[in-house]
Amino acid sequence: MPVTKGAVAAGHPLTVAAAEEILQEGGNAFDAIVAAHFCACVVEPVLASLAGGGYMLAQKSGADPQVYDFFVQTPRSKKLPVSPDFFPIHADFGTVSQEFHIGLGAIAVPGSVRGMFDIHRDLCTLPVSRLVEPAIKAALEGVQFNHLQAKIFDIVSPIYSATPEARQTYRSPLRPGSLVGEHELLKQPALADTLASLASEGDKFFYEGEIAKKIGQLCTEGGGYLTLDDLRHYQVIRRKPLQLSYRSAQLFTNPPPASGGILIAMALKLLEQQDLSAFDFGSHRHLDLLAAVMASTNQARLDLLLEGGSGLAEHLLEEHYLNQYRQQVADHARCLRGTTHISVVDAAGNTAAMTVSNGEGCGYMVPGTGIMLNNMLGEEDINPEGFHCWPENQRMTSMMSPSLLQLGNGTSVALGSGGSNRIRTAILQVVSNLVDFGM
Repeated sequence: MPVTKGAVAAGHPLTVAAAEEILQEGGNAFDAIVAAHFCACVVEPVLASLAGGGYMLAQKSGADPQVYDFFVQTPRSKKLPVSPDFFPIHADFGTVSQEFHIGLGAIAVPGSVRGMFDIHRDLCTLPVSRLVEPAIKAALEGVQFNHLQAKIFDIVSPIYSATPEARQTYRSPLRPGSLVGEHELLKQPALADTLASLASEGDKFFYEGEIAKKIGQLCTEGGGYLTLDDLRHYQVIRRKPLQLSYRSAQLFTNPPPASGGILIAMALKLLEQQDLSAFDFGSHRHLDLLAAVMASTNQARLDLLLEGGSGLAEHLLEEHYLNQYRQQVADHARCLRGTTHISVVDAAGNTAAMTVSNGEGCGYMVPGTGIMLNNMLGEEDINPEGFHCWPENQRMTSMMSPSLLQLGNGTSVALGSGGSNRIRTAILQVVSNLVDFGM
């Protein structure tokens, strides 16, 4: 009988396979999740990128959990020698069209590469050269696009065909003038070379070396805020996770300045006042209550934006604020974004939950590298003051909420979700289902 080395959940079979391969070789959960992230940048190109950002909640066996914040940072200055390259595109979802803003003026300081290397320095056991191997293999041999990937690419095609290098990188091998489609193979040799160079030269290759110089030149000449100085100064922030009790369980999640974790915590506090044991799972009463809690936390999110975010976030779990929203739940009547997540646990009890995003991508590649740059400065949800009004040199907020749930019976569950504004409601329901309904 094979020995279980751990468990993995991720958004693509090849992302899972990368983590599984590393676990089978004797790597720990952190080795596996770093390898999975590198692979996701190849096989989930709209959702993950070396030029994106994210968070990881890590718990070494027997130690306290810790959050690695490697999300994007706003540039250190808004001064530009030229007008910002910043423009809208419309993504067609079939029944509705959504506007996204892209261009060089939409790029925030990327954190993913430094995040992976800091995690590796602190927690991993295998060399980076081994951890990038599954990603390099996928980039060279190609990824066959499934139905979901092809559908996503079709929706965001104005972004991934916005520049000649993007069109060349993601072109269909069979249909000239089109992006890669379902059942077609996407090969990314330039990205494979970049991953190999990162493994041999380290994260300075991205933040101070050849890649940094290419990004700096591209933005300086073309109308982007990002500079070589921004890249040189980028640092991962290690944070103490937000911790709360929910009935017999303990939840650890992403703390402010990210907003997703605090809103999940608030939703659970509102839900905790209700006796869910009196409800049948999936009944109208159960779903009405969930809808009421979600509506109240959405109102709290709007209040956060109106109040400028960080100040109110620190008070949302105080009884004074909770009571206001509890009344909304009691009075409620029935009426009424790209990210990917990876979770890994290993046989030693190490746990890792990582959520990452590239926004939708800004349409520009780092020349010759196969890397699509992010468009976080063009994301309306995380620019509440309006575009080009962001505070300089500051971590941007996010709904991403990698979490760890410790149940009363001693079971630990690594949690997280993609889905932008839907992240908090997805995690809320999973926590409630595990704790309240014993799933």
